[in-house]
Amino acid sequence: MAALSAPYLGKAGKVALDATVFGERFHMALVHETTRAELNARRRGTASTKTRAEVAMTGAKAYRQKGTGRARAGALSTPQRTGGGVAFGPKPRSYTVKVNRKARRRALRAALSAHAEHGSVALIDASSFEVPSSKRAAGVLAGLGVGWALIVVAPEDPPACAKSFRNLPGVGVASADAVGVADVVGAQFLVVSPGALELLTARARGEFHAEPSEPEATAVRRAGKSKAGKREAGKPKSGKPESGKRESGKPGSAASETPPAEASGGGAKGDE
Repeated sequence: MAALSAPYLGKAGKVALDATVFGERFHMALVHETTRAELNARRRGTASTKTRAEVAMTGAKAYRQKGTGRARAGALSTPQRTGGGVAFGPKPRSYTVKVNRKARRRALRAALSAHAEHGSVALIDASSFEVPSSKRAAGVLAGLGVGWALIVVAPEDPPACAKSFRNLPGVGVASADAVGVADVVGAQFLVVSPGALELLTARARGEFHAEPSEPEATAVRRAGKSKAGKREAGKPKSGKPESGKRESGKPGSAASETPPAEASGGGAKGDE
């Protein structure tokens, strides 16, 4: 198998691609499942209709049962009447579909491999964009041709790079830690920065784990300690003595008990 590589846009040179990520066999079922789950997760799920019990309508009978010559009619809130409720209409709900972690990673590898196979992967030098320039970004993408291009940048890349591409027609910009399989398979060209390429490779191999920053982690630890301290301080003090110990001065305690010999006077008789 030939070595996989991607060219740079705007300058000479190529970058080698990881064969374990960009050489995956395309799996249609996994890509479809993951894409469907991602698109469903983006839905707000707030569509709502009123049933016949929820519409503001009188509960009186429309007209008397007999003698009018018309068909009998009851409530005016029935679905077949104008202004009535909706039968089997949508209600707010979640469209989230669970996809296994390994399946998502393999679907991402398959989507990236499809671009590598078709030669539609390219790199850009994000550090070269010191100030936003849409004109320069359009010139960089001029060699790709006509089609939807997805620009993937790393979170640590200069913001000027993303700002330069986001106003161009037919171009989408996404962060490497948030881009999904649906975004990758929906683009005709995939343009990534070196930092984004490393992050995508780590995500596809399962080596990327989003962890909270140090201040957040410290705050979580401190909050846990304070809650534990509050629980300890809020515990009611038990009046019972510890096991194996008895309080002095109370009836039945070891200090208040009189030896049997002294109580009966046996000790004095023995001395005599």
